[in-house]
Amino acid sequence: MKKVILLVAILLNGCAPRSLVQPTPSSPPPASVQPPPSATPSQPAVDSPNQDVPALWISSAVPDSLRQAALKWGFPIVFDSANANLQLDVDTEPFWEGDQKVDWIYVLVTPFPTVIDGVSSRDVMDDWHGSSSGPFGGRPLLMDMATLAAFSKAWGPPAAGIVQTEPSEQLLDVAWQKRPSWAIVPFEKLDPRWKVLAVDGNSPIQKDFDSSQRILMQTIIAYPLLISFGLHCSDPCPVSPLPALPPSNRDPSKMTTVVMTGTTSLVRGVAYMMNTKGITYPGRDIQPWLTQADITHISNEVSFYGGCPPQTIDMKGLQFCSDPRYMALLNYVGADVVELTGNHLIDYGPQPFLGTLATYRQNHIQFYGGGANLNEARQPLLIMNHGNRIAFIGCNTVDIGQYPTAAQDRPGAAPCDYDYVTQQISQLRKQGYIVIMTFQYYEIYDSKPLASQITDFRLMAQAGADIVQGSQAHYPQSMEFYQGAFIHYGLGNLFFDQMGDNPKMPGIRREFIDRHVFYDGRYISTELLTAMLEDYSRPRPMTDPERTTFLTDYFSDSGW
Repeated sequence: MKKVILLVAILLNGCAPRSLVQPTPSSPPPASVQPPPSATPSQPAVDSPNQDVPALWISSAVPDSLRQAALKWGFPIVFDSANANLQLDVDTEPFWEGDQKVDWIYVLVTPFPTVIDGVSSRDVMDDWHGSSSGPFGGRPLLMDMATLAAFSKAWGPPAAGIVQTEPSEQLLDVAWQKRPSWAIVPFEKLDPRWKVLAVDGNSPIQKDFDSSQRILMQTIIAYPLLISFGLHCSDPCPVSPLPALPPSNRDPSKMTTVVMTGTTSLVRGVAYMMNTKGITYPGRDIQPWLTQADITHISNEVSFYGGCPPQTIDMKGLQFCSDPRYMALLNYVGADVVELTGNHLIDYGPQPFLGTLATYRQNHIQFYGGGANLNEARQPLLIMNHGNRIAFIGCNTVDIGQYPTAAQDRPGAAPCDYDYVTQQISQLRKQGYIVIMTFQYYEIYDSKPLASQITDFRLMAQAGADIVQGSQAHYPQSMEFYQGAFIHYGLGNLFFDQMGDNPKMPGIRREFIDRHVFYDGRYISTELLTAMLEDYSRPRPMTDPERTTFLTDYFSDSGW
């Protein structure tokens, strides 16, 4: 019979040898001397309560958001658990009838410009108990005091010197200063400048996250960074019914994932391969990345046209169109939103573009950044998903005559009027929208953006955009965080046929696909997916060595 290890039991019982779990100097203060939890005049602190009157003690292990919810109950607060008939603490005992319980999700994080994507639960536990051997071995595990208290109760005290505590509001800055570094934070404290590390391949920012017990390689495991908190009441309990604890800090119904992609032009080599190997062939290897998102963005720069001439890999010229049958590829990869800021939408005149707009509508695909006239082209696309308000807005900087933009009586891409766009962004932000701003900017084959590009993209961040993206780049470009916004100057191609025959552009086959996560009205995380173009048409997920090289190059180019 195969041996099954119940890892969750190991984690909760903290069963490492006692020689490895000596308390760290930064261990939390005993519960009896914890600091007062912000008592208010309506919640007086008392020392010896009447047993018939509710008196609440809140453990130092309780995270701040859960503590604040408990304070709203209005019960008098005591600072010695012996004087309390209501206790809110880490739940390490079986419950009796009537007690309340809530599961709190914590997240293993590292500064965003980190190549490593995940660790094993054994790496975490070995480090906790003093035998570090994983990718962060020898680096202190950062957390605030409440998190340390919670995990010390669940796992046992950490080995000396393993944990470094910092105030919650300083953790992120300290982690960036001490790179390479890692930390544990409550899910509600996620910030885009953190990179979420998967544990045993399981990550709270993924749609398929599972905090319950599951089987991995014939071993029963559970997500190790889950802490249960309980509200215990003495017998007889002076409160009936007990106040309800808030739901878990991670509610899937409040999460939206948006996948943003780079340049798509279903022409030349891409079209040839689609005609040869099947229309959905280019999306074969990355379809799950795109279809699993709540909202999938495609920047399609070319109109569908029934009179489009046959396409070949070695075609010359820059007049582009796509066979209307190729719409099947966009449906296959789950396109929800099409960006229309591209340069080649009107290459065969206005009618193919107007027909393309009708095609998108027939396929229930929304669009922005272009339209039948200037007014429509300028309109932001507003989407409500899982309670999150998301606004897409885009424009084309180029308009050099060869690639005309929309006018009052002419269809096309929205021209960049920066005063108008920044006012829109500011208004959308005030209305509670998470704003995604995308550009069709000047094309360069360099990982470093133009000076004017930096100025213009940062202007959008200053106006209030949460994400600013360059959709023009055939060659992937660097990124930065600026005034709270994530700016990615160029993602590279998605479906385009540039295979890098030019030795001056050896990295042109490399592609970024950005997966953004929004939760309860906030932008909380970005995951960089990376792909390599094959067969003039088909991006595939990078191998581990390819991804390591790509991310290392671009984090360096980004000044990180």
